[in-house]
Amino acid sequence: MTRDAEISQKPSPSKWRLILSVFLPFAAGYYLAYLFRTINAAISPALASDFGLDAAEVGLLASVYFLVFGLAQIPIGVFLDRLGPRRVQGVLLVIAAGGATLFGTASSFPELLVARAMIGLGVAGSLMAGLKAVVTWFPRERVALMNGWMIMLGSLGAVTATAPTDWLLNWIGWRSLFEVLTIGTVVVAGLIYMIVPERAADSEIGTPAQKPLTLRSVYSDPRFLRVAPLSAACIGSSWALQSLWAAAWLTDVEGFDQQSRVHQMFLMAVVLSFGALFVGAMADRLRKHNIRTEILLAGMGGLFVVAQLALILRVPLPSLLPWSMVSIAGAATVLSFAAIADYFPKQFAARANGALNLLHFGWAFMVQYGIGLVVGQWPSQDGHYPVAAYQAAFGLSVALQTAALVWFAMPWISTFGKGLCRLFARPAKPRGISAGSGRPAFERPIFEACDGVDW
Repeated sequence: MTRDAEISQKPSPSKWRLILSVFLPFAAGYYLAYLFRTINAAISPALASDFGLDAAEVGLLASVYFLVFGLAQIPIGVFLDRLGPRRVQGVLLVIAAGGATLFGTASSFPELLVARAMIGLGVAGSLMAGLKAVVTWFPRERVALMNGWMIMLGSLGAVTATAPTDWLLNWIGWRSLFEVLTIGTVVVAGLIYMIVPERAADSEIGTPAQKPLTLRSVYSDPRFLRVAPLSAACIGSSWALQSLWAAAWLTDVEGFDQQSRVHQMFLMAVVLSFGALFVGAMADRLRKHNIRTEILLAGMGGLFVVAQLALILRVPLPSLLPWSMVSIAGAATVLSFAAIADYFPKQFAARANGALNLLHFGWAFMVQYGIGLVVGQWPSQDGHYPVAAYQAAFGLSVALQTAALVWFAMPWISTFGKGLCRLFARPAKPRGISAGSGRPAFERPIFEACDGVDW
């Protein structure tokens, strides 16, 4: 009997045991990652005051997390496929704890940068480790739904980074807050390492007959090339906005005071959390009707662009509405990672997810730092930047997202164009028969099967 057959004959853990010993520990790790990602919006005013930071330095401090996080995706993906998520995630979270300790004791801007980079490295595998565990232990048809639950619970970190964090800041200060985060990170690392079961198949790369999955093969896959720019542009931009610039917009453009800003950021985070679950459930239901996840991703991308345009053009709407859509766009990872799971074998799921996540966080770094650079071109008045500065910065980001959306839709645009040409340019045939079809022209479909989108 082969090893694979022996593994397949081992009884699978019950559903509730999987949830308690596999799903929830990794969800806790992703919760910490989301908390560390979005906490800068709450602590930036205090940091700017204590260290005398300008808009560009605040943007750099927040975005260095995304830069290191993104650069770590590929090697972490390889380690996750080789060693399994339990060991990799447990070790990485210890690094995050060290970064949190250094951040809380920093006395200069360079120390803050190094600490923030360590935190980014330490939590860089949180989502991928959870996704790897979901792909490994749960049925493929439930991946999108479980991803939705994972991101919903993890995004509660964004909720924690609003009103609860503001309350703690007023009570114990930002340095003591990072002491608490250090302890919490060590606890989660220990739980993951001790209670998550090991699965023999987790650390197998595959049989020698299988073609190894390389970074080049992922980035050259035509399906990946179609989805990745849209996913990176929308998700990365959403993360950059919610984790820093949404709070600045609400203060400088909307004129919110601290209490109003914290209240709206809290509501946005709640919308993000439940939006992730809703998107995952919707994707799960649409798959049952043979509607591909990528279609829903494109729809969310379009709504995301519209929401930002409403902000830029100052459409007379409650700002919570467009900002809620901006938040929900950050949960589109539910869709893009579910799509990637269909493209590549699950033995290489972490590597493929890492390749996509590299683009997500690379884009988030560029947008978050780039907005700071653009906004900084305008002089501030009493620490506030003018509306035109934010409109220009946000507008450049929207232009790139629109280009990515058009690129994603090119197969449909091409097919539609061919259909119109076929409909209007073909000369009429006698007796209503279309050339080569044997059917009346009015019965022949405009879109032929050969013109369909190849995913």
